[in-house]
Amino acid sequence: MIMLQLTANTGPEECCLAVRKALRCLLEEAHDLGVQVEVLEQVASELSGNARSVLLALEGEAARGLAARWCGSLLWVCPSPYRLGHKRKNWFIGAEVFDDEIGSTSTQELQDQDLRFETLRASGPGGQHVNKTDSAVRLTHLPTGLSVKVQTERSQHANKRLARALLAHKLAEQASAAERSARQQRWRQHQGVQRGNASRVFRGEGFVEV
Repeated sequence: MIMLQLTANTGPEECCLAVRKALRCLLEEAHDLGVQVEVLEQVASELSGNARSVLLALEGEAARGLAARWCGSLLWVCPSPYRLGHKRKNWFIGAEVFDDEIGSTSTQELQDQDLRFETLRASGPGGQHVNKTDSAVRLTHLPTGLSVKVQTERSQHANKRLARALLAHKLAEQASAAERSARQQRWRQHQGVQRGNASRVFRGEGFVEV
């Protein structure tokens, strides 16, 4: 499993819209490549439908190549749909890959005696996609008290597996706070990056790659 995070970081709402558009584009590419994608975690922005960050789990033979294609700084060139007449047209978001096989805390390193699984009913809006059974999972790491909740799959077994991966990712993040702080500092410096430094460039309301 490979985890990929799309983030607007501290960018304005236009960057959160770019995350939303990038996610849609990535899901289309994943479908064409036969890569399975699960949304492990999503942080909403102030406007409905937009996202400040999205953490995805990618699985399949083409998952690594897809993740590599998206990794880096992404540029969306478009007039602001929220601030008419605003001069800025370049909106940057970031994409970072976390490989579950090489992380400092892998799912294999999580000790069963340190974990507590709880099953619960999935929450969310109504409709056919809501889980009607108690297949959602909350996983707690007892030594640290850190917990995660996963309800993306209808199978309790699948949700447990994704919960272990997400918890391993969270523990690895917690263990590398200094490195994460350095990444945030690099991102603040990155706000003025030139278009040529972006790994991928998209243009217009349709988010079409240049």
